[in-house]
Amino acid sequence: MTQDQNLLTGSVLKKLIRFAFPLFLANLLQALYNVVDMLVVGKIVGEIGLAAISNASMLCFIINSLCIGLTMGGSVLVAQYKGAGDQKGQRDTIGMLFLLSLATSVVVTMLGLAVYEPLFRALDVPAEAYPDACGYMEIICWGTVFVFGYNTVSSILKGLGNSKTPLFFVGVATILNILLDVLLAGPCSMGTVGAAWATITAQGVSFVGSLAYLKRYQLSVSLRKIEFRREILFAILKVGLPTAIQMVVVNTAYLLVTGMLNPFGTSVAAASGVGLKINTFAGMHCWAIGQAITAMVGQCVGAGQIRRARQVVRSGLLLNLAVTAAVVVTVQFLAEPLIRLFDSTSPEVIRVGVLYLRLCCGVNSLAYAAMYTLDSFAIGVGSAHVAMVNALLDAVVVRLPVGWLLAFSFSVGFPGIYLGQALSPILPALVGLIYFKSRVWERKRWCVSLRERAAETNKRRKRI
Repeated sequence: MTQDQNLLTGSVLKKLIRFAFPLFLANLLQALYNVVDMLVVGKIVGEIGLAAISNASMLCFIINSLCIGLTMGGSVLVAQYKGAGDQKGQRDTIGMLFLLSLATSVVVTMLGLAVYEPLFRALDVPAEAYPDACGYMEIICWGTVFVFGYNTVSSILKGLGNSKTPLFFVGVATILNILLDVLLAGPCSMGTVGAAWATITAQGVSFVGSLAYLKRYQLSVSLRKIEFRREILFAILKVGLPTAIQMVVVNTAYLLVTGMLNPFGTSVAAASGVGLKINTFAGMHCWAIGQAITAMVGQCVGAGQIRRARQVVRSGLLLNLAVTAAVVVTVQFLAEPLIRLFDSTSPEVIRVGVLYLRLCCGVNSLAYAAMYTLDSFAIGVGSAHVAMVNALLDAVVVRLPVGWLLAFSFSVGFPGIYLGQALSPILPALVGLIYFKSRVWERKRWCVSLRERAAETNKRRKRI
């Protein structure tokens, strides 16, 4: 029996919360992969290990974002076909998404292995942390196929309205990752390399388990009869490619920001990495609510329920802002204890880490919550190019140039880079709001054709 939810009826807010909460827990657990690596390595290897994983994790984020972005195209398409009641469209989309993910994972693996060493040199990774960063990254690259595989299955389940099953498999993988981290980095004395092996092993288990579930319980899925469908591939890429570009741009910006921070020393590099990890956890609810909005809006568009789609966005925005405000207050109050969880021995790491949280996890987080909510809506209606443009505004127009100017031209130092990050979501949030209010998306040809298909399906059901 599947755990799909009907997202087209009932209270919008209740459905949004019920769908988003398992996604929040799954995102939280998934983020624990890298944080557990940092916690264990920080305690065993020390500041050098922290700096190594802080730099390597930026490249990991780019790989993950490319994967999540591409598979998001399949998730949106599955959701829209489900809303329209088109089972064949769902099957064709699922098959093409697996083919696309497999091919892309091979390409990304080869590229990752080719670029991580020169990239770390270009980013001026501290010399003492460079070998550990390279050792960690090489192993992570070989596990890319597991990242793509799991996210493909997870995206399909979300599009079908199932947010609970991904949570289960991420939970199993997280427990395994923690156990292997402690064992390999500790008693086995493998350090950062052990943390990398723990991560890819856990991801592999998560992928295999979720794939077995999909084949057994989702009757519309058949991996033996995958047919190449060019129009479906193009439809996936129409949403997935801009979404992937959006996420890659944002995470590349973080990578470049890390490079800008490295010249200020190992303590600043380590503290910034810790601060980013905490800030990532503080934004987990934004991603979960955003993913729920994408799935719900996708199904609403597929079913021709445009008014309900608007209600989903308004409810999601209010929910995201309310939760974000509570999280920001908590982080500000517990800033120093949170940094001490990662490194309690270096006063400089603690001081810089607290400053990072003061500047980057404050009032600006409300703008980030609004930006992510509206970007998720745009992806759900098939306008992923809007989210892509917003990513460019965030990174290329604000984050990098403002941070660089403040840090180096105006001699503010590394706090100027933090300020650039804090200001970056304001402009994209305004653009997203304008697009939602314009209602241009309601007249998109894709939305109209899906509404017509849904209407025809309803007529057939009534005749039967």
